[in-house]
Amino acid sequence: MDNPLTPDRELDIRGEVCPYTFVKTKLALEEMTPGEVLRVLVDYEPATRNVPRSVTVQGDEVLGVEPCGASEWAIMVRKLVG
Repeated sequence: MDNPLTPDRELDIRGEVCPYTFVKTKLALEEMTPGEVLRVLVDYEPATRNVPRSVTVQGDEVLGVEPCGASEWAIMVRKLVG
């Protein structure tokens, strides 16, 4: 994976399903400071749509969603709200 963006924190929630994927992402973001980047690893395909949508509604920025293995994805999020 050729991604120049280095996350400040990684959250591995493979094995979780919605809504827990967003709940755990939200809790991780609450512990971070604005400007930091969180890399969320999921293996539940609906989470690749639901987590970014919920994060955007919450006021943070989705930097991208990319496959990182067989049925696994990395969702990059920048915390914007304090």
